[in-house]
Amino acid sequence: MTEPRVRPDPAFALLDLYDAALPEVYGYLLSRCGNRTLAEELTSETFLGAVHAARKPGATPVSVPWLIGVARHKLADHWRRREREERGLRLVHESEPESADPWEAELDALLARQALAELGAHHRAALTLRYLDGLGVPEVAEHLGRTVHATEALLVRARAAFRAVYQGKEGRDDRTV
Repeated sequence: MTEPRVRPDPAFALLDLYDAALPEVYGYLLSRCGNRTLAEELTSETFLGAVHAARKPGATPVSVPWLIGVARHKLADHWRRREREERGLRLVHESEPESADPWEAELDALLARQALAELGAHHRAALTLRYLDGLGVPEVAEHLGRTVHATEALLVRARAAFRAVYQGKEGRDDRTV
């Protein structure tokens, strides 16, 4: 009976190359990104990728130039990922409506309740859902059975109506309920 032969892990070939390749790969990445932490992370990813690639059947032999090529791809992937994230953040920021409502005065809670009570039900509902319950415009639209654009227009009118009633009450001395 023959004993099964254990095939050595091809990734062990990297161990022989590691000491010579590490400063080369790290130096390549550091000189291009200028950030030690990022260069260390990408160096780690490069060697982990090399281990994974070395274990594939028919893998090309690992060398320092090959590792530098992997490092180049890891760095490019990092830059692409970072650009996608920044583009997404810019889009989110740009999609947030600029505050076209310059009225940032502190409100007297009693006057605010009185002003809200004098508004029509549709204005009161929209303002309550949006500002007291903290719902976003799409959620307010869903609750009111309106489109998002119709809800945005309703909120603009409701804020204007609230402001007019509130400022009218603010100028009077008789603050009765």
